[in-house]
Amino acid sequence: MSPQLCPAPLRPLLAGLLLLCVPAVRTGKCPQQCVCDQIQLTVACVNKNLTHVPPTVDEITVKLDLRGNDIQELPTGAFRHTPYLTHLSLQRCNIRTVKEGAFRSLGRLVFLNLAHNNIEILYQESFDGLSSLKQLMIDRNRVEEIQPGAFSQLGFLNLLSLTHNQLVYIPNMAFQGLQNIKWLRLSHNSLNYLDTEAFAGLFTLTRLSLDHNELQFFPTETMTRLPEVTRLDLSYNPMTYLGEEAVSMAKLTHLFLDHMSLQDLANTAVSKSPSLTHLDLSHNQLRVVQPFSAGSPKLARLSLGGNPIYCNCYLRPLREWAIRSKVKLMGACGGPAHFSGESLDAIHPQDLRCQSQEAMLKAEFEEAIRITPPPTEKPENKVKCPANCACEAETHHSSCENRGHTKVPRGFSAATRLLDLRGNHFHYLPANSFPGVAQVVSLHLQRCRIAEVEGGAFNGMKGLVYLYLSENDLTSLSPDAFKGLPQLTYLHLEKNRFTSFPKGAFKLLPGLLALHLENNAIAKLEPASLSGAEGLRGLYLTGNAIDHVSPRALERAGDLDTLHLGGNKLKAVPAEALSEAGNLGELRLSGNPIRWVGPNAFRPLAGTLKELYLDNMGLEKMSRDSLAGLGPGLRSLFLEGNQLEEVPDLHPLSTLEVINLADNPLLCDCPLLPLRMWIEKVNLKVRATCAHPPELKGRRVKDVHVFKACPGGESLPSSPAVAPKLSKAPKSTKPKPAHLNGPRQVKMVRTKSKPRKSPNPKPAAAKKTTERRRTA
Repeated sequence: MSPQLCPAPLRPLLAGLLLLCVPAVRTGKCPQQCVCDQIQLTVACVNKNLTHVPPTVDEITVKLDLRGNDIQELPTGAFRHTPYLTHLSLQRCNIRTVKEGAFRSLGRLVFLNLAHNNIEILYQESFDGLSSLKQLMIDRNRVEEIQPGAFSQLGFLNLLSLTHNQLVYIPNMAFQGLQNIKWLRLSHNSLNYLDTEAFAGLFTLTRLSLDHNELQFFPTETMTRLPEVTRLDLSYNPMTYLGEEAVSMAKLTHLFLDHMSLQDLANTAVSKSPSLTHLDLSHNQLRVVQPFSAGSPKLARLSLGGNPIYCNCYLRPLREWAIRSKVKLMGACGGPAHFSGESLDAIHPQDLRCQSQEAMLKAEFEEAIRITPPPTEKPENKVKCPANCACEAETHHSSCENRGHTKVPRGFSAATRLLDLRGNHFHYLPANSFPGVAQVVSLHLQRCRIAEVEGGAFNGMKGLVYLYLSENDLTSLSPDAFKGLPQLTYLHLEKNRFTSFPKGAFKLLPGLLALHLENNAIAKLEPASLSGAEGLRGLYLTGNAIDHVSPRALERAGDLDTLHLGGNKLKAVPAEALSEAGNLGELRLSGNPIRWVGPNAFRPLAGTLKELYLDNMGLEKMSRDSLAGLGPGLRSLFLEGNQLEEVPDLHPLSTLEVINLADNPLLCDCPLLPLRMWIEKVNLKVRATCAHPPELKGRRVKDVHVFKACPGGESLPSSPAVAPKLSKAPKSTKPKPAHLNGPRQVKMVRTKSKPRKSPNPKPAAAKKTTERRRTA
């Protein structure tokens, strides 16, 4: 009925009915003291003297800023009204206590900042519920205690920052549960002791900051538990001596030991860190430094600035070694007078002489009387302990390491948390080998010559989380070998004698997340290899003899995030098997004899794969679409040390953070134009150099001009670099196979060499040379 036909008395009623049909516009709630943005879904209540979290914040808020208030306690369920928060800022709020479950409803939170508060203890349930958290800042508080399990719910955390607190001691398993941690910052505390297992379980940690603390000795045993760390900062700690093989970290590339009190260091101090490229010893008290042993072949930069280095005959071995090993020496001479201030890298070895026999004897005397500080003696604690073992009441540690025991000792305290039995001669473990130690969290049985584990050997160890059976003689495991270990999370079986995957041995381990089987002799992965271990997150099989992976080997491995298959005998990418691991984030195939990667090889991992290692395989060809499907999710791609002349299409990889194409014989001609165009678009340092044609050998792909002559290359900017002068053509332009070249380390800092001035070769000439090489 139209309004014109409607009788006048009915018109108000009709208007009211029409209003009821109009949907109401939603108006969000906003606390009176705050500023709310209904479009960005943010609420800011900064410096408003609030004493509690405002309960009227709109439920759909995603970012809440409460900085500068007076919220002294966060009660249980403090944020239950805002379940959609992703970012929460609580700096300078005078917070003293975080009650159990304070953040329990924040399952979507990815960023939490608690800096500049008064928190003293991190309780077991403090961060319960933050299952998606990626960054946690607790800097500049008064934290002096981390209770076990404080971070157990933070499985996705990438960054944990605890700088400028009052930590003196880090107990074992303090960071248990941080399965994806990348960077741990503990700078500016008062740390003087780290338990051996303080960082146990941090298998993804790549960077550790311990600078500005009170550590007097390098914590060798503690650091060996960090297999993936590449950067370690120990600056501003009062260390005076670095002993033999003190630093034993396989992947460490950058070590900072500057601004300490080092007076001496052994020449084998870093020999167990074969990947080390940068060592900073600046601003110490070193007068003489000996050449480092051959254990660090990749060392490229040694910083000695700020040391009283005496440039005489005692420095000559170091200088000669640096020249021979191509190590850049940073720093200057502190004496004698005629060399004072002279750059170490500029002095010729033959000029380094001792002034006289008397001066030489004096220097030798000074070296002889240098005293190495004795280790601090720990007070003895009376505690129940078997004969020929050492037990500590305060730390709950019991150790019988390398004591020649042939049977597992009995009689340990029931409160024991860490039990270290390494280096004994047990040969086999019978049932019920560990009575009365239900609270042990970490059990070490490395190098015990164990050949058999009887069913029920670990009965009663209900609290065991870490079990180390590495470097033994195990060839198989019974289905009941791990009976009675409901909490076991990390199992180490590397360096045994397994020739087949011990499938079926893990069905009683419902909580198993990481399984280490590196350096065995496993030949293949059969169907249902992970039966009973479907919740596994990390599977490490580097250094076996695997030449076949069944398409069903990884079935039901839906939670698998990390798979290491490097150093095996695979000849093809196991694409069918990978289709069962739909959540894989890191895949390592390094060192397998894979010569060809076909199209869509990694498509089963589209959307999840973040790190892909295809280095040092002798790879000769990749299909243009071999990386199809990986798209914007891939963060790191390693292709160095192969035989690639061309590379696949990289354009879909729009969010790469790391790419390495070094040590490939790239052919700088038109087929490589897509790579050159891609390099121009990304903000990355791409290590890619030409190997052919000969006149461009050694030049960076980005710097050569030849691509401008290719169809489609006209838009490329003119290269600022100048081509090198042409010399006589070599007899053979074929590159040396990769296996004849020693392994080379990727240098993080490159020194730029000045190009020699010469006219650029004509593109046509470059093309002709290439055609000659192809038809030769």
